Amino acid sequence: QVQLVESGGGVVQAGGSLRLSCAASGRTFSSGAMGWFRQAPGKEREFVSAISWRAYSTYYADSVKGRFTISRDNAKNTVYLQMNSLKPEDTAVYYCAAGPPGSATISTRYDYWGQGTQVTVSS
Repeated sequence: QVQLVESGGGVVQAGGSLRLSCAASGRTFSSGAMGWFRQAPGKEREFVSAISWRAYSTYYADSVKGRFTISRDNAKNTVYLQMNSLKPEDTAVYYCAAGPPGSATISTRYDYWGQGTQVTVSS
């Protein structure tokens, strides 16, 4: 069992930055993939970014490429999402997820999910 707790969400003006953190506890954290997904009101959950267990591979949705950066610190059992140049369309609840190696962009491959953190970008 893996427990995931997100933090770092908030309200920011367009063009601003936020850094999300996801602290993991429970089963071994460093051997799996970690991902960030988001869900805006009235929309389905969508992939944002993911990172392989040794950070050799990172993945980004086209909508955030060049603005968001994912990283992980296995010693701290934490994954981060640095979000720059935020836009109003980035407003959503952001979820952290943990899954086996190779989970990449596919939400159904992830076994564990956090409760989410709200990100609101005002125009």
